[in-house]
Amino acid sequence: MGKENSKNLSIIDRDLKIEGSISSKGKLIIKGQVTGTIEGDVVIISEEGRVNSSVTKVSSMTIAGKFQGEVTATKELIILSTGICSGKIECNKNLIVENGGILNAEVSCKTSMKLLPEKDLKKGKQIEL
Repeated sequence: MGKENSKNLSIIDRDLKIEGSISSKGKLIIKGQVTGTIEGDVVIISEEGRVNSSVTKVSSMTIAGKFQGEVTATKELIILSTGICSGKIECNKNLIVENGGILNAEVSCKTSMKLLPEKDLKKGKQIEL
């Protein structure tokens, strides 16, 4: 997210229902209902938010409400304790599910983490995940 986008804030409020494609720069907070595709930097689905998306491509997504569909997150995907996520997920760095959060999806996580050689594992060294 560039500096010019860091202050952009868009809100889909509680009583708003959107069907179609959303393209957002900066932060998008979804309190209402979205059906369609989403492309953006940072997307936050609040507790009352509902999203049904065939294609979602974001840098970061936080789910406190309900998300169903396919999401690709290049930085992180966070499912809070009130969040429900189902469908197909691809994340490139971090996937975090808080205690109480529900993840019922096909998950693919790609990281650049390097594993220790087997000989180092036998010596009792820990791998940080």
